[in-house]
Amino acid sequence: MRRHLALALTFLVAGCASVPPVPPVPAVPAEPESPKDAPQRRARAAPPTYTLTGYPPAVRDGYIDGCESAKSTPHARKDAARMAGDPQ
Repeated sequence: MRRHLALALTFLVAGCASVPPVPPVPAVPAEPESPKDAPQRRARAAPPTYTLTGYPPAVRDGYIDGCESAKSTPHARKDAARMAGDPQ
């Protein structure tokens, strides 16, 4: 019985040791992005998996930026000023 308990504990510890690390969150850039640079950056990002036709531009921009931030890609950007000033 003790042998089974020791074996189960070994597998439990080994399983916990194999959890992949969490990717780092991209840093928020110091200077704001110009309005002409934002669409170019989003165009280089992966296309959304959902159809965003009919949604306001702010929602489409936020969806793309949020997905890229979650994936920690170089195209990620969080515009804190826009998020604070835009209710959508």
